[in-house]
Amino acid sequence: MCFKYASVASGSCGNCHYIGYKNTKILVDAGLSGKKTEENLNNLDINLENTSGILITHEHTDHIKGAGILSRRYNIPIYANENTWKVIENKIGKIKENNIKVFENNVPFYIEDIKINPFSIHHDAADPVAYTFYNGKNKISIATDLGYVCDKIKENIYDSKLVVLESNHDVEMLKMGSYPYYLKKRVLSRKGHLSNEDAGRFCIELVERGTEKILLAHLSRENNFPELAFETVKGVLQEKNIHVGKNLELSVLKRGKISNLYAV
Repeated sequence: MCFKYASVASGSCGNCHYIGYKNTKILVDAGLSGKKTEENLNNLDINLENTSGILITHEHTDHIKGAGILSRRYNIPIYANENTWKVIENKIGKIKENNIKVFENNVPFYIEDIKINPFSIHHDAADPVAYTFYNGKNKISIATDLGYVCDKIKENIYDSKLVVLESNHDVEMLKMGSYPYYLKKRVLSRKGHLSNEDAGRFCIELVERGTEKILLAHLSRENNFPELAFETVKGVLQEKNIHVGKNLELSVLKRGKISNLYAV
């Protein structure tokens, strides 16, 4: 058996990822409306009945908007660390006590057949995390909303067969764009978002450490577009003689749309 992965949506309009293995179904974040999440998953013939958990990365609206609705509608447990729970509990509505699951950062746990490691990242939230998933044979990682990629983050993601990696903005587009100065400063900070160029540089290391599929995620609507993210990362890789289509599969996840279903 292999992992199945799909992006339900990715970007400032909402973020949600689907992971399946054997009979286990998990969502990472639920930043769309409940209805839109259902519609997108239905396009891949995936329903939310018997979903084993919703994992929250952090409390920003584009990651939690539909979490409470889906938990109540389908009786799904919600997993987050203690600091994140403190700030989301008044935002997502009433959750059944037995569906409130609290984990510790950097302490692996299991949801049925999937081992999960939530690891700390740099972002302007209470206690943000990214996730790695293991099925005994393969490993995949989801890492967005990264101010920068430190050594500890790298070590957690290395050796993943598939990586969902933020490629949020083009630096020059951001600098010349309409964002107010304080927001530009936030995005560019070490608690902001990862640029196309920085994503590309990290992709070099990932390929060298065995990653076969990289999916660029969380693109800014105002300061990026899919073709630019793809070509920038592709160009950075080519400078190191790493070729898309030969040495790795590289794709860009669309805002608001379901992706292909990937098998790992």
